[in-house]
Amino acid sequence: MFSELRQRPADPILGLSVKFKADANPDKIDLGAGIYKDEQGNTPVLACVKAAEQFRVDLETTKTYINSAGSALFNEKITALNLGEHRVIDENRIRTISTPGGTGALRIAGEFIKACKPGATIWVSNPTWANHDGVFTAAGLTVKSYPYYDYENKCLNFDGMLEALKQVPADDAVLIHACCHNPSGMDLNHAQWQQIAELAKEKGFLPVVDMAYQGFGEGLEEDARGLRLLADAVDELIICSSCSKNFGLYRERIGACSVIGKSAAAADIISSVLMPTVRVNYSMPPAHGAAIVETILSSDELTAQWHVELQEMRDRIGGMRQLLVNKLVAHGVSRDFSFITRQNGMFSFLGIDKDQVKRLQDEFSIYIVGSSRISLAAVAPDNVDYLAGSIAKVL
Repeated sequence: MFSELRQRPADPILGLSVKFKADANPDKIDLGAGIYKDEQGNTPVLACVKAAEQFRVDLETTKTYINSAGSALFNEKITALNLGEHRVIDENRIRTISTPGGTGALRIAGEFIKACKPGATIWVSNPTWANHDGVFTAAGLTVKSYPYYDYENKCLNFDGMLEALKQVPADDAVLIHACCHNPSGMDLNHAQWQQIAELAKEKGFLPVVDMAYQGFGEGLEEDARGLRLLADAVDELIICSSCSKNFGLYRERIGACSVIGKSAAAADIISSVLMPTVRVNYSMPPAHGAAIVETILSSDELTAQWHVELQEMRDRIGGMRQLLVNKLVAHGVSRDFSFITRQNGMFSFLGIDKDQVKRLQDEFSIYIVGSSRISLAAVAPDNVDYLAGSIAKVL
């Protein structure tokens, strides 16, 4: 059976990491992986996470299975984190399940949409996270794209986005990044979110919100603003959230898929469809990450500590955006890179061509995906001068 298999290319980002690790240059920089790093290049375990893990070690009494929906307390806490005190919670119209990370949430969302409408189409932004197409295609959906980023002017192409979404048929799904758009860093403002919400209500398409970076943009509440506007406007909505970035729980693989229905009765039907979907995928979600998050969010002290640590991560990334722009100017770069400071989250497109990206790798050991997307979280005070100087040379 295996004789018919053919070698497939490595994942563009994971393949870069392999090359980076094999590179002997002491000045090498990996700007490909979307992982938070501190100034020393480490991905630290948050102090609030360590405290919650110790609490779990002291009190855990069993390793038995949890149910397919996961921890009820985690589901309650993550729903409140995403939606705040929204009326859909009071109206009992939302059902949340724990998933293996944000990717697991997206896959379950895709499977759920397919159960609602076999052969359904989901629209994703151009560009979008590299794994979106694969996840939704594997779930059996047709994937199409709508304009989002203006590569020439380094800004949001909102007019193009709006015009494209006006053509989306009712009952198609539309994926929207809640904040810190991956890979462009360009986010919708309040007025733009309001327009999208009104359009979703008018056209009848199903919004699917990917909430992978809540708290990494402007703040926990600010980053959820668009999601909550959508929940105000439409009767049905899917939220895919992740705790990998904002809690630093990359290895624990804990996320959530929340589905809002028109009524409490409709939400019960939704739950009855979600459970067998989970059962034939991974059966039971992981418990450890959920226990960490629910412990933090159930403690006023640990929640306050988490807020401080999350702000430190957010501020560091924002500071590196400004520092990189300043260093490029200091190295005599005349091209305007100020757009980097107007973006949110971990990512930005440098806007250089593939030959220049290749030169950065071959000549300077700076690893960037071919689209020129960089992770600002990998930029630090001790490497930013080398990075800016290298960019100046390839320009």
